[in-house]
Amino acid sequence: MNEISRLLQGEAKIINVGAQSFLEDLKLQERSVLHVEWRPPAGGDVELVSFLDELENDERIATANQKVVEIMKSSHGVLVDMALAIDVIPGMDENTILHAGPPITWERMCGPMKGAVIGALLFEERASSEEAAIKLIESGTIKFSPCNEHNAVGPMAGIISPHMPVHIIKDMTHGNYAYCTVNEGLGKVLRYGAYDESVITRLKWIREEFYPLLKKVLALKGDGVDIKSLISQAVHMGDECHNRNKAATSLFFREVIPYFFMLEEDRAAVQRAVDFIRGNDHYFLNLSMPACKAACDAASNVDHATVVTTMARNGVDFGIRVSGMGKDTWFTAPADKIRGLLFPGFTEEDANPDIGDSTITETMGIGGFAMGGSPAIVQFVGGTVSDAIAYSEKMFTITTSENTNYSIPTLDFRGSAIGIDVMKVLATGTLPIINTGMAHKVAGVGQVGAGLVSPPMECFRKALRAYMERRGKANE
Repeated sequence: MNEISRLLQGEAKIINVGAQSFLEDLKLQERSVLHVEWRPPAGGDVELVSFLDELENDERIATANQKVVEIMKSSHGVLVDMALAIDVIPGMDENTILHAGPPITWERMCGPMKGAVIGALLFEERASSEEAAIKLIESGTIKFSPCNEHNAVGPMAGIISPHMPVHIIKDMTHGNYAYCTVNEGLGKVLRYGAYDESVITRLKWIREEFYPLLKKVLALKGDGVDIKSLISQAVHMGDECHNRNKAATSLFFREVIPYFFMLEEDRAAVQRAVDFIRGNDHYFLNLSMPACKAACDAASNVDHATVVTTMARNGVDFGIRVSGMGKDTWFTAPADKIRGLLFPGFTEEDANPDIGDSTITETMGIGGFAMGGSPAIVQFVGGTVSDAIAYSEKMFTITTSENTNYSIPTLDFRGSAIGIDVMKVLATGTLPIINTGMAHKVAGVGQVGAGLVSPPMECFRKALRAYMERRGKANE
C-alpha cells in the first residue's frame, strides 16, 4: 500500500486556518479540529502589504525602533514638585483648557468632556453658571488643546485649566518634564463630566489646602518620590498601574506620610490631606500616567522609527502618534465602545465611546499589557485570569522589546511588552489591548462600568501610509 492510500484510510486530522465560521460548522459535526488563527497581513490590503514588504528588512527602522525603546526603558520618572498648571505647563495661559485625546473642537466634544470643560470654567470663576460658561466658550475666547501636546496627560476627560494644581514629574535620565492633575477619587468627579457644587468645592479644596501641603511635603523630602521604582514594585504586588493602583497608592502613601506629620500646619488640615490619599486607591494613576508620558516624550522624535509614542482618546476619536513622524502628527479614527462589565442599572447604550489619556500606560507597556500579573483586575474588567495572561503574552507579537524594569511574576518575571510597532500591528492583525473605565455618555453621571478596548486599526493604516509618503519625499 502506497503512502497516499495509507493516508486516505487513516483517521482524518482537521486543521482549520482562519475562518471562524468553518470551525463552528465542524464543531457542530462533532469533529476534532485544530484551529489556527490567521489573518492576511494588513487585512489583505494590497498596497499596505507591499509597504510592509518594502520595509521588512530596513535596518534603519530596526535600529531606530531599538533606540526608541531603549530611551523609554532608561527613562526615570520622579515626582519632584507641584505647581499650578499656568506656572509650569508649556503653552498654558488664562484662556487655554487642555483635554484628553487628539485635537477636538467644542462642537464635536462628547457629553463628559463638555461637562468637564463647563466645570473647569466654574472652578476658575470665569463663569457663574452653565449657561454663562457655554456663552464664554461660544464667544471663541477659550482655546482648546490636547494635554499630550503640552507635556501633560489627563484621565478620562483629562481637563486641565490654568489654576489647577499639577504633579511635576521629571525624567531624571533625559531631563524633560511631564504633568498631571490630582486624582479626585471616585463618585461625582470632574473627569467624568460632573460639575455640581460638590465637585467644584472639592477642586477648590485640592488647590487651596491639599496642594500646598503636598508641595511642602515634597520640599521636606528633598529627593522626590521615585515613581519608576514604585511602579516596578507595584507590578510585583498585583497592580498593572492603569485600573488597579491599590499597591502603588499604598507605596506612595508610605513614602510621603512621615513628612506630612513634620508639617507645622493645622493638624486638622494635615489629617484631611492624609485621609484624602489614604482613601483614594486611584491616587497613583495620576502619577503613573505622567511618568509614562515623560518616557514616551523623550522617545518621540527618532527618525525612521515606527514605534507608537502616544495613544489617546477624547470620547469621539482615538489618536496615535509615531516616533518617526514627530510630535505634531496625529493619526485618528472613531473611538470604539468598551467591552466589559457594566454596573447594575446601566446598559451598553449608556456608555460613551473610549475616552482618556490613561492609555499612555499601555503605550509604555503596563496597564492592559501587564494584566497577566494583575489577576484581580479581571474582577473589574471581565474575563478570567488565563485571559489576562494570554493578553499579556500576545502583546509580545506587536512590540519591539521587553521592559525588565516592569517584570511580570506570572510570566516567570518576563519583562512587559514595550514598543508598539505599527508594522507588526498591521502584519499580524493584532491590536494593542487596553483596560479602562466606561464613562456615561451624559455629563456628570459618572462611571458605568469597565472593560477592554483596542485602538481602531485605521489609525495604524493611516500611520503607515503617511510614513511611506514621508519616506518617498525623503528619497526624492
